[in-house]
Amino acid sequence: MLAITLLATACATTDSTVPVPDAEPASNTSGDPAASSGEDSGQQATPATTADTSGTTADSSAAAAGTSENTVVLDPREIGSLRNFLGYTFPPAPEVPTGPLSRAAQNDLNMVWSGLQRGGVSGDAIARLGQTDDPRLGWIVSDLLRFVPPGELTDGAISAFQSLTSVRLADDPVALRSPWQSVTDHLLAWDLPVFDGYAEYKERLFTLVEPGWQPFFDDPDAKIDWRIVSWGGVLIDNRDLGDPRLCPRGCIPALDNPGVTDAAGGSWYPDDGVVFAVVLGGEARAYPRHIMEIHEMINDSLGGRRIGMPYCTLCGSAQAYLTEEVPDGVATPVLRTSGLLSRSNKVMYDLITKSVFNTFTGEAVSGPLREQGVVLPQTTVVTTTWGEWKAAHPETTIVASDGGIGRQYPLDPLGGRDDRGPIFPVGDVDGRLSVQDQVFGVVLDDGTPVAFPVAAAVVELEAGGVVELSGVTLQLDGGGVRAVDADGNPVEGHQSFWFAWSQFMADTLLWEP
Repeated sequence: MLAITLLATACATTDSTVPVPDAEPASNTSGDPAASSGEDSGQQATPATTADTSGTTADSSAAAAGTSENTVVLDPREIGSLRNFLGYTFPPAPEVPTGPLSRAAQNDLNMVWSGLQRGGVSGDAIARLGQTDDPRLGWIVSDLLRFVPPGELTDGAISAFQSLTSVRLADDPVALRSPWQSVTDHLLAWDLPVFDGYAEYKERLFTLVEPGWQPFFDDPDAKIDWRIVSWGGVLIDNRDLGDPRLCPRGCIPALDNPGVTDAAGGSWYPDDGVVFAVVLGGEARAYPRHIMEIHEMINDSLGGRRIGMPYCTLCGSAQAYLTEEVPDGVATPVLRTSGLLSRSNKVMYDLITKSVFNTFTGEAVSGPLREQGVVLPQTTVVTTTWGEWKAAHPETTIVASDGGIGRQYPLDPLGGRDDRGPIFPVGDVDGRLSVQDQVFGVVLDDGTPVAFPVAAAVVELEAGGVVELSGVTLQLDGGGVRAVDADGNPVEGHQSFWFAWSQFMADTLLWEP
């Protein structure tokens, strides 16, 4: 039986006292005590948002190898040259049929969905999906694995996936941590297509768990790749703006209009504590990381502007969006965490219009704000320590120790949860850097993404060197970095883990010392 009640219980516990962002997949078997943490919401995701762009294209592979235009270069997905973050090589992608599902496959799938809606489905029914000879059903298996409890249902789903793809999950070390993560990593790495109607099946499953996600599925023209959207472990944050209460059903609660103090009043925070710092309209403010790890979203006013600041703990990425910069007649968005992920990146949405955003780019990808063509501009976030920041910006403010809502925050709420690499699916990875190396990324006016490994860049700058690529130059700021163009004008950017930046910013240029 699908344990909807189990899911509800798990969600409620994530925010009953201190909500901890980012959940380990439900099928985690690592024994890691951090695995019980709640979501980022996490994804990935994209928001759930854009087509998967991971991996190396055939054209770029040919260029790297110095081959001629007449040389036939196979896509790495066809020859099994893509790897996950633990070094496992994904086998070649299976061949997939085109067109609609066969009648037999539809019948088997409808039997599973009928059982879900009645509150009971067997592992054998799920396993029968593997006899359809249609690997596209692997996406359905992935979705089921995310929600079903360990036991016969998980066994049935694993059997189905292995039958559909001829993959032995035992060969992938990620599967020891989470079969669901391994299954989904394979599908992402292969960029496996879906069958017509897949989104409707996904809608029926996801809205059984959280009816509040229904508006995300209602836009037929949404620029959302539903393949890469997964559940982050908690439910939607749909509290009104300024509501300081915890989420009764379990969510990651945004912090609206936080209380702040001056630098002297911030003596409660250790000098080596990490902050995400923003300067806007002549005002500087520091947001302590441990508070951001609890809330993962802040709606604030700074320098006479309105900002929305998501922090994806899974991606190591804090960004600041100017939420007031929307077309005339459009209300300033109130950013919230949906409880969904897109390739391990949190999926944020606007509370007012229920429009989904691509968290990495600020583009509205569904709902009324998509129809309006809204793309929220960013301002730079400097990641540094509190001691270095306040020394460089003595006039700075910092979020109060209680967030202005009378709450207590542990200094290390995640307890090293992410230290062993991504805990949600990311597919294949760009091997130019380690997955969790911090990079400072910018996007040029022509859309070209550029990334700078932060540790190496800081060493070079502190030694008096120049860190420059494609007309973008890094500068030190309070122990962190920010970017300027050739004329010294600011270039907006932020830090993130390399795996996150490289998967959402395909073909990124990488500075090397």
